[in-house]
Amino acid sequence: MSQLQLNQLHEQEQLALQQLSQKVSKVLVTGAGGFLGKAICLRLLAAGIEVVGLARGQYPQLNQVGVDMRQGDISQLDDVVSAMQGCDAVFHVASKAGVWGSKQSYFSPNVDGAANIISACRQLNVGYLVYTSTPSVTFAGEDENGIDESAPYAANYLNHYGESKAIAEKKMLAANSDKLKVTALRPHLIWGPEDPHLVPRVIERAQAGRLKLVGKQDKLVDTIYVDNAAYAHILAALELTVAGKCAGNAYFLSNDQPITMAKMLNLILACKQLAPVTKRVPAAVAYAAGATLERVYGWLGKQQEPIMTRFVAKQLSTSHYFDISAAKRDFGYQALVSIDEGMQRLEQYLNQPA
Repeated sequence: MSQLQLNQLHEQEQLALQQLSQKVSKVLVTGAGGFLGKAICLRLLAAGIEVVGLARGQYPQLNQVGVDMRQGDISQLDDVVSAMQGCDAVFHVASKAGVWGSKQSYFSPNVDGAANIISACRQLNVGYLVYTSTPSVTFAGEDENGIDESAPYAANYLNHYGESKAIAEKKMLAANSDKLKVTALRPHLIWGPEDPHLVPRVIERAQAGRLKLVGKQDKLVDTIYVDNAAYAHILAALELTVAGKCAGNAYFLSNDQPITMAKMLNLILACKQLAPVTKRVPAAVAYAAGATLERVYGWLGKQQEPIMTRFVAKQLSTSHYFDISAAKRDFGYQALVSIDEGMQRLEQYLNQPA
């Protein structure tokens, strides 16, 4: 991993980082070793901001580029307080994501962790907190066609992840005050080079002959390139320190380029010169298979994720695209990297010599 230089970034991002560096000098990034967390850390460092990273694992590469990495658990208040000493702002990116596992395995890091972040901020007089949420907080298994932040939280959730993140987001926004300005960001399907989730899963399933489209119709979905997601976090933090228009609010984030799931998957596959996916499974069949597998895995006490769950079946057969006018209006967000440009970067990354 190499140090990111400020002049390597888009001019608008350089300006935002320079302005943020005049407002904050030391920042905590939870989940610093993760995909988005690392992208945020590298940008803050490029602006000369001191960065403390908190993660459960060890990330010597981040230490090498200048992040003060602390190993700890956000579900433990003492670990959070220790890492947050002397910080002006916090990017709370860490969470347990996924579609399978016990309720406690999600609620401990996601709900208790959020409460600990808030408590530590108050205890240490930290003024600004940007929370990484998810559009899953509004997802109840139905199409989401261009919805905005007025959409309610889901009445029922198909997994513990969505429910735990909704509870955490509510806690975060309720904690907003004159002393602690808080905003929540909801990026959807983050991808790009070094993506450890979406991209490798798509490629592995395609290579194994197990990748299929769900449903008869191609539904539109929003995605966001990782650099755009990191940029949005920087902009939101800057706005909190300036006018605070985004304080107390949640925001959907995307590349602002709705695309069919089939096209998105096939663009990823093309980056590895793999054949496009054409096989389909009816949505009802996928949902029934997911429900059955969840019961079987539950009975057997299996820890690994089933190949299909009810949540995944609904996610793959419904639309998910969002009106991001609020993010544009309140903190000036716009995607700096298009899907096409992002795919070019992804192809270069995936095909570089080992």
